[in-house]
Amino acid sequence: MKSVRLLAVLLGLLVISACATAPPRNPLADWRPSPNHEPRRARMVVIHHTAMRSAEGALLVLQTRNSGGRVSSHYLIGEDGRRYQLVAEQERAWHAGSSRWAGMDDINSISIGIELDNDGSEPFSDAQIGSLLELLADLTDRLGIQPHLVVGHGDVAPTKKDDPSVHFPWQRLAQAGYGLWPREAVGPAPAGFDAWAALRLVGYDLRDPQAALAAFHRHFRGRQDREWLEGDAAILHDLQLQLMELPQATAE
Repeated sequence: MKSVRLLAVLLGLLVISACATAPPRNPLADWRPSPNHEPRRARMVVIHHTAMRSAEGALLVLQTRNSGGRVSSHYLIGEDGRRYQLVAEQERAWHAGSSRWAGMDDINSISIGIELDNDGSEPFSDAQIGSLLELLADLTDRLGIQPHLVVGHGDVAPTKKDDPSVHFPWQRLAQAGYGLWPREAVGPAPAGFDAWAALRLVGYDLRDPQAALAAFHRHFRGRQDREWLEGDAAILHDLQLQLMELPQATAE
């Protein structure tokens, strides 16, 4: 009898231990676990497109070791708006590679990666963007991520990546409160305004200036020119003002 009771106690402890160590799962998404992760804490969100033909195909790549090396993201959103969670939010997924934003390196260690089922050549569906906005509302509120720190993979890795493509509706996200977007009444930049310095302040890595400029144009102007365009300085001046108006993040 004592041995039976002891076994019951041990089993109970195992159950409690398993519950305590199990990674939290977001009820907003279907749990599709990937083993490709490490522990960390998120400070920003990076949006990608899969450049594949289907969500199921992307899930297979994100859950396995493939020819290009292991890759994963925290979430994948299908064209129909269905959400999948592959990695727990406190774990470090492998989605951003070598990247940099606002002077911060190793973006994988400080970000949530969200893949969107899109091949990069077509608009994103309303269902998908609506689902993304719902997820962003949850993540920024629950994890304390500053809403303006929602960027694209091409923003943090401008020399190598161009996702989520010129078709991504950054303005719609900004209207919902995520990321930055120039305000409608954008006035001219003041005399002597340093557009390159402003580009760095927004967050872009200027080690390859033309690549950073192309990433800025892709995000804010829906094109990928590698030279300055008329109106760029006014946009950057407004973005700079918006950043200066943000409340300071509290130290933790």
